[in-house]
Amino acid sequence: MKLVLALALGFTLAGNGQTVRKPFEARSLSTVSLANNALRTTNVTFEVIRDRLLLRTTTSSMVILDEAGSQATTKLEAWPLGTSLALKPLYTIQASGTGGHTVDGALFVIDRGLEDVEWWSVYQLRTGKHLFDTYVPLVGFSISRETLERRYLGLEIPPDDAKDARLKQPNVVGVVTYLSADSVKREALLTCDDPKQAQLLRSYADSTRTLSLTDEIPPNAFRIQISQNAPSPANPVAVTIGLAGDDLDLTHAVLPQGLHVALWKR
Repeated sequence: MKLVLALALGFTLAGNGQTVRKPFEARSLSTVSLANNALRTTNVTFEVIRDRLLLRTTTSSMVILDEAGSQATTKLEAWPLGTSLALKPLYTIQASGTGGHTVDGALFVIDRGLEDVEWWSVYQLRTGKHLFDTYVPLVGFSISRETLERRYLGLEIPPDDAKDARLKQPNVVGVVTYLSADSVKREALLTCDDPKQAQLLRSYADSTRTLSLTDEIPPNAFRIQISQNAPSPANPVAVTIGLAGDDLDLTHAVLPQGLHVALWKR
């Protein structure tokens, strides 16, 4: 099927200063095919966000029928609204992933969980900059009743081959990220005195993680819970970190014995 976008772009009418856009049309082809037991799909969507950016998201995937796993790539291209799509985009984001979506017209999130591990990469829509990765769904909220200004939380669990040598230390559990639409505002490193427990808490295969806000509006804290997967007993470990003003309140964090949280910066 073909996806068609027709928008008005371009000149100013005399007299009242009203902007009228010159018409243009952009077409992108979505396809599906099956050959030699390989199912291939390409899906294309358009979206316009409040910063007057035109976004084109292309998700391509291949699945071998009757076999586990898949291959998928998500690409985001952005142009100033009114620019021909024949021209080079402002930026292009491309990563392995099963799809992507915008958040509050400010962030773009790619679902990277192609295999058994669920994780997401978060990008700034205005510039295409990669902000961080999270191994829990991104959580967003307003910082007060009086404003719509949004903040976001995520939790990164570093892989064994993390590029930052500090994240390879045996006591590391993960990194909490607190950000706005413009930048990462604060990061905090979660560690455990017992290296064996730290390894278990950050294990992709053996543990499941959640991040949730308190019910107050605006929320005054958030809770990270890490539980062991079956057939092991759940043995949940909970960490509660406060939100003070527009920052993390690490001083009053509530943690089980042997766990610690401290400011950290990439």
